[in-house]
Amino acid sequence: MQKYTGIVACLLLAGSFTQSAFATNGYSPTGFGTINKGMVGAGVALPQDSMAAATNPAGMAVVGHRWDAGAALFSPSKRGYTADDNASPGAPFVTAGDYISENDLFLIPHFGWNRPLTESSTLGVSVGGNGGMNTEYDSAVFANFYNPANPNSSPATSPTGVNFEQLFVGVTYALEVAQNNWFGVMPIIAVQRFEATGLEPFAGLSTNPAKVSNNGVDTAWGYGVRLGWLGKMNQQLSLGVSYQSRLYMGKFDKYAGLFAEQGDFDTPSTWVVGLVYGISPQVSLVLDYQRINYGEINSLANSNALPLTGPSDFLGADGGLGFGWQDMDIIKLGVQWAFDDRLTLRAGYSHASALFKGTQALFNVLAPATIRNHLSLGSSYQYSQQSAFNLAFTLALNEEIDGSSPFTAGQTGSVQMEQWELEINWSHRF
Repeated sequence: MQKYTGIVACLLLAGSFTQSAFATNGYSPTGFGTINKGMVGAGVALPQDSMAAATNPAGMAVVGHRWDAGAALFSPSKRGYTADDNASPGAPFVTAGDYISENDLFLIPHFGWNRPLTESSTLGVSVGGNGGMNTEYDSAVFANFYNPANPNSSPATSPTGVNFEQLFVGVTYALEVAQNNWFGVMPIIAVQRFEATGLEPFAGLSTNPAKVSNNGVDTAWGYGVRLGWLGKMNQQLSLGVSYQSRLYMGKFDKYAGLFAEQGDFDTPSTWVVGLVYGISPQVSLVLDYQRINYGEINSLANSNALPLTGPSDFLGADGGLGFGWQDMDIIKLGVQWAFDDRLTLRAGYSHASALFKGTQALFNVLAPATIRNHLSLGSSYQYSQQSAFNLAFTLALNEEIDGSSPFTAGQTGSVQMEQWELEINWSHRF
C-alpha cells in the first residue's frame, strides 16, 4: 500500500509543479523521458524506461518492473519578433521594433512506473508535460490595431502575450502478442490551461467580443488514446510504429471569442515509425519519422489572411482566424553507445518542416514556433545494480521566419526563437 501511495504522490507533484513552456516541435515536446531526449526523441523502436509509453506503448512490455522520475530545466532563451515601420497606408499591425519575450526558465517534471502482470503483459503509468507555449511582451504589441470606430474594439493593454500548458496522464497495458512482437494501448487523460492578455483590439473582429482577452486562466480537460507495436526482426534490427489520436479537449469558454469553433483547442494527432539497428553489441543507430497533424485543428490551422468576408471569418467562428499552422514532418536520428557496464552515451539530431509560411509571420508573434533543427547529447550512469542517473541536453538552433502582416499592407518583419533544455532523471529497477 505504501508503494502505491508514493506513486499517487508523485502524480500529484507532477501536476502541481508543471509550468508552461514553449516546447520545440510546434508546441509539442521533442521526446518523452530523459533517455529518449538524449537522442532528440528518437526511439519508437528502442524503449528503455517507463516514459516510453508516451512514444510507443508497446515498449512498456520490455522495460520491466521500474519507475523513473525527473525534471527538465527548459529555456526558450530568445523568442520574439522584429517588425519594420513600413506599413502603407495606415499604422503598422504590430508595434515596430525589436521585441524579446519575458520568462526564460521553466521547470517541467515527469514520472513513470511499470510493473509486469504476467510473463507476457505489463501495466504502467506515465505522467508529463505534453507541450505548451508562452510569450509575454512588456508593451502593447497591438496598440495600433485599435479601431475607435468599432464599438467592440478596445485599446490594447500591456503586457501582451499568451500562456498555454498541458499535462497528460496515461495508463498503459502492453503484452506480447506473438514471439518478439508486442502491442500496447495507452488511454490518455489530459488537462490544459490558457490565458491571453493585451489582445483587446481583436474584439472588433470576434463573434464574441467579451471573450477574447484578459479573462484570466481557463482550464479544459480531455481524452484520447495512443496505440503502438514493437517488433524484433532479428538480433540487430527492431521496428516500431505508434499512433496517438487527436486529444478531444473541452472548450476554453473564457476565450470562446478568440479560438475557432467557439474556444475549441484540441491536441493534434501524431504518428511515428522508426527502427533501431545494432551495428555492434555496444552501438545502436536509431531513426524515426514523426508527423504532427496540426492542420486538423482549426484554431491553429485556419489562415489569418485578408480579406474577411463576414462574421464567418471572425475570431471564434468555425472558420475564424487562426495561426496558419501546417502539418509538421520530423526526421530524428540518434546513436547510443554502451561505453562499459556503467556508462552509456547518446547523441541525436532532428530536422522538421516549417510550421507556417512567411505570410503568417507577424500574426505568430504570440506563438513564434520557428524551430526546425535540434541537437542533443545524453548519458546514463548505472551507479548500482538497480539504479541509474540519466542526463540529456538539447539545443534548438536559432530559426527565423521572415514575412509580413496579413492585416496591414506593406509591413514586413520576422519572428524567431532558439532554446535549450537540460533534463535529469533517476531510474530504479526492481
